[in-house]
Amino acid sequence: MRIKPTRVAVLALLLLTPFAHPQAPTKPEPPATLRSILLAQLHSTHDKAEWFVPVNTAVANLTPEQARWIPKSETPNPAPADHSVGMLAYHLLFWNTNALAKFKGEKAPPDPADNTETFNKFDASNWPDTVRKLDAVLTAWEQAVAAAPDSKLAAEAATIAHIGTHNAYHTGQILEIRKLQGSWEPNKGVK
Repeated sequence: MRIKPTRVAVLALLLLTPFAHPQAPTKPEPPATLRSILLAQLHSTHDKAEWFVPVNTAVANLTPEQARWIPKSETPNPAPADHSVGMLAYHLLFWNTNALAKFKGEKAPPDPADNTETFNKFDASNWPDTVRKLDAVLTAWEQAVAAAPDSKLAAEAATIAHIGTHNAYHTGQILEIRKLQGSWEPNKGVK
């Protein structure tokens, strides 16, 4: 069987390409740890855009008036739960502060008798302070997880993971409200 010269040239090119263009060796990533997974989740819901928009981006550049706007439902189902961005941010601030105090062994604010209190205490005049405090408590969570002993992380991993999930859930609601309001910029991550 005779091989055509063009086939030999293509075959040689394919075989020699890895030697002709050596790639720099890639540095292997360290294996994931419970700490690294929890920190990645906390950052992705706080300040690092990856698979979805983090809360810092979701609440950025809103006026107090925009933060207190509540979409009204035209159906029997509330849209989304008849909350404002500010109410959702305040709710996140409350529960992250509460859970962090417990994690650190500090006295936490008492759990409310009715969870609606954690939404309804939002005051639009304090919107910039709410945004600042939410960022601060989420940063404090990341610092606490980074510094915690492995045994503490193992004992509290489920709670920390649920906090990240809770933050992502309500951030999605914030984005939906901003889209309904017309105050969301699609180039920030969600079209």
